[in-house]
Amino acid sequence: MTDFKFSLELGLAAAGVIFIVALIAYNKWQEHRARKSVERAFLGGHEDVLMQRDIPGERQEPQFAQLHDQLHDQQYDTPNAAAPDEDSPATTSRVTSERELSVDELIDCVIPLEFEAPIRGEKLLQETMSLKYIGKKPVHFIGLTIDGERDEIAHGSIYTALFAGIQMVSRSGPLNELEYSEFVGKLRDIADNLNAHSDIPDMNKVMSAARELHHFVAEHDAQLSVNVLSNGAPWDITSLLGALEKQGFDVRPDGRLVMPDGDTGNLFTLSTNVSASETLTNRLTLLLDVPCVAPDLDGFGAMSACARSLATRLGGKVVDDGNQEITKEALSEIAAQVKDFCNAMAEAQVPAGSRRAKRLFS
Repeated sequence: MTDFKFSLELGLAAAGVIFIVALIAYNKWQEHRARKSVERAFLGGHEDVLMQRDIPGERQEPQFAQLHDQLHDQQYDTPNAAAPDEDSPATTSRVTSERELSVDELIDCVIPLEFEAPIRGEKLLQETMSLKYIGKKPVHFIGLTIDGERDEIAHGSIYTALFAGIQMVSRSGPLNELEYSEFVGKLRDIADNLNAHSDIPDMNKVMSAARELHHFVAEHDAQLSVNVLSNGAPWDITSLLGALEKQGFDVRPDGRLVMPDGDTGNLFTLSTNVSASETLTNRLTLLLDVPCVAPDLDGFGAMSACARSLATRLGGKVVDDGNQEITKEALSEIAAQVKDFCNAMAEAQVPAGSRRAKRLFS
């Protein structure tokens, strides 16, 4: 009886070992199949259209076509001072969107500090270098040169005034009273050190401008995604990432892949939708941050072409977030909406892909 029990236990143990070995072998075989399918997809004779842009997100009309003038009036309409005279240092050579200086009167609360005597750039940089953020709101400084031009502060240059700007809104929300108070307090310390004087905009006016600008950002925060869903077996991530890198994608530490725009920005991103420990995926998601890509780069067209190419190569289909297949005709319709959206942003003085747009939608 004892021998029989021992034999039974031994048999069960052996069967368990065989099952585990078979399971491991099956998983390895599945991974091998997935890897080979990816390798065949990218080594095959498919036309390489990952970067073709034959198609130029969601249209939303701008709500603040006159916001630039309104913000300017609100920032300088203080209880103690009327809007500055056009010949004063505070208003000479208005910041223009074409120059894209780091201080932007449309999206920053700008406070001018006028000096009693000209100051070299080295001293200004030393005084302002520690004030880069208030909370999560960026702070920037530019100067007024002795030639009456607004410009970035640089060593060797001489300035007669300083312009301090705190960004009034980002995707995280608008500037609030505590942040504004802290900004003004630190700016007053800088003014004391530089023997400068300035009129501080009324807080209520600044908060009103920040809320209005935040309303615009909320209405135009358009992000579009398309997905490539496997029609069968999942794909091997290691092989997939290697192939996509060869196609021009940059792999980030968080696992996202970014398609550069050829300059300093991104066209779109790609996610494998799995954690770093997983080796297979059956779904890829491509995402376009519409306000942050210039229309002439045709981010949506490049992303759509990439999705279609991946679907063809990998044996999948292009679907929306609800797994409904997206046809080429539907992508063309969305592309037309993206074009309208970019036109609307340009009319609102926040061109898609501009430094101003990238700051607002950060």
